[in-house]
Amino acid sequence: MNSIDSLQYFVPELIIIGTALLAIIYDLTPDSKHNNGTAYIALGGIALTLIAIFSAGLPSEFLFDGMIKIDGFSIYFKVIVLVTTAATIIFSMQSDELDPNTKGEYYSILIAVNLGMFLMASSTNLLIAYLALETVSIASYILAGFLTHNRRSSEAAFKYIIYGAVASGTMLFGLSLIFGLTGTASIPEIGTRLAEVIAEPNSRLAVTVATVFVMTGLGYKIASVPFHMWGPDVYEGAPIPVTAFLSVASKAAGFALLIRIFYLGFGQITDLSTTNWTILLAVVSALTMTFGNLAALPQNNVKRLLAYSSIAHGGYLLMGAVLLNDTGIKAILFYLTIYLFMNLGAFFVVILVSNRLGGEMIENYRNLISRAPLLAVSMALFLFSLTGLPPLAGFSGKWLLFTAALEGGLYWLVVVAALNSAVSLYYYIRVVRAMFFEKSDEETPLTFTFANQLLLLFFAVPTVLLFVFWEPSYQVIETVIRGFTPDPVSKITATISQ
Repeated sequence: MNSIDSLQYFVPELIIIGTALLAIIYDLTPDSKHNNGTAYIALGGIALTLIAIFSAGLPSEFLFDGMIKIDGFSIYFKVIVLVTTAATIIFSMQSDELDPNTKGEYYSILIAVNLGMFLMASSTNLLIAYLALETVSIASYILAGFLTHNRRSSEAAFKYIIYGAVASGTMLFGLSLIFGLTGTASIPEIGTRLAEVIAEPNSRLAVTVATVFVMTGLGYKIASVPFHMWGPDVYEGAPIPVTAFLSVASKAAGFALLIRIFYLGFGQITDLSTTNWTILLAVVSALTMTFGNLAALPQNNVKRLLAYSSIAHGGYLLMGAVLLNDTGIKAILFYLTIYLFMNLGAFFVVILVSNRLGGEMIENYRNLISRAPLLAVSMALFLFSLTGLPPLAGFSGKWLLFTAALEGGLYWLVVVAALNSAVSLYYYIRVVRAMFFEKSDEETPLTFTFANQLLLLFFAVPTVLLFVFWEPSYQVIETVIRGFTPDPVSKITATISQ
């Protein structure tokens, strides 16, 4: 589809661009510093974007001469990103960390980063994929260092930039090798041409090196071992709402791009390559979840604890990507849906506790069950769900991921994941023990607004219900990714020529 005709399907992205520009313009007005007008503009833009997405149905079209594709897969990830962004904006309105004088710029960048994430989920061209990844990365660097008066925040942004620059350069070199080997930047075409290229023994090493370099860039975005080094420091130094955003939206966008490139691009060379990609990805998955959980064990800062937990959950999600099949992709999408509610809910509790008690340490949560019962019970639900205990949604999500690995015969990976889940229970239960069984010097009840309690229930209720009613959600996922298979080169070529 040519550029003009493509605009009818590009409305959500255009709304995001317009909202970001409107937020910037409003921030220049004198009244913007004294109210949350910019935040409400951003929330309004998100609402309009969701309406535009749902009103379009489930198209399956290549846009802008084959550069991106709008389909159920990309739409599902867009909804996850938008819901996470809306929650982050609401968190930011509650947070005491952010300077009111710079909140306008903050909300503008936060809404603008959605454009990059949308393109990461929709890219069918290596150039667009790389530009989208860089758009998200540069905006994330700014958000991570937004607390300019805080040394930890500045350090987090600096480390983020350094690691990001290295990963970006490495990935770009890998993409250039792939383009040189295949003569095309179209991801679906690459899948077929690589199968021909790798049939020549002299080309196999080049394909292997290129694939590893591309995985470096994608592994950095999802914070998988050994590309995780930036994660803990950035998550701890960034504002709490930004940490919540990066742990869910950035991870979801990274997995969307990983699936696009590896499933459509490299999926057809798995059996022909000298490298066993299934085993390689399985080892990365096992190392990621193991490191994340072991590193979280000694943490006393709840925010940093959740940061290492996020790395571990990236390892669990990689279990679905190991086999590059439909079952694994469905499991990833379902787990990301559950992860959205339980992880954002946990970070919202951290924000509320930090605002009222001025700390992020486990000791700040002592006797929370007496001072704020709803907060304590909700946090316990989120943490036990992150562990994967029944009867909570996290169990359903991990069950599907484990099943996907078992179908591929990766029994050892399932055992490693089960052991890691048991390890994670130890550091999660430390927070629960402090909330329910440890005494505090301060016994004054903590009160929260009705809106905060309602938002807390918005995260807590699905964390329980998606255990019981997981099948309808799974059926929705099956519907939206139907037809998500490598497209014939002839179809792509015909589409581009038109």
